[in-house]
Amino acid sequence: MGLLSSVLLTIFQVYYYALIVYILLSWLPGARDSAFGHFLARICEPYLEPFRRFIPPLGVIDISPIVAIIVLGFAREGLGRLLDMIS
Repeated sequence: MGLLSSVLLTIFQVYYYALIVYILLSWLPGARDSAFGHFLARICEPYLEPFRRFIPPLGVIDISPIVAIIVLGFAREGLGRLLDMIS
C-alpha cells in the first residue's frame, strides 16, 4: 500500500472513532455542550444529518448513526480495495 492510501484509510479510521465518541456523548448529560462536544458536532453532524432525514427514530432510539457507521465502513473497505487495485 502506498503512503496516500495509508493516510486516507487512517483518516477514515479516525473519523469512525470520532463518530463513536460523538454518539457516546449523547448518553452523558451535558457532554455535547462542552467545547469537545461542539467540535465533534461540527465534524460529525454534516455526515449524520442525511441519514437522520431518511431513517426515522424508533421511539426514543435513533438508529441512523448505526447505519451511518456501517456505510462509512463499506466506503472505507471499498476505497481500500480500489487503492489496492491501482497500486
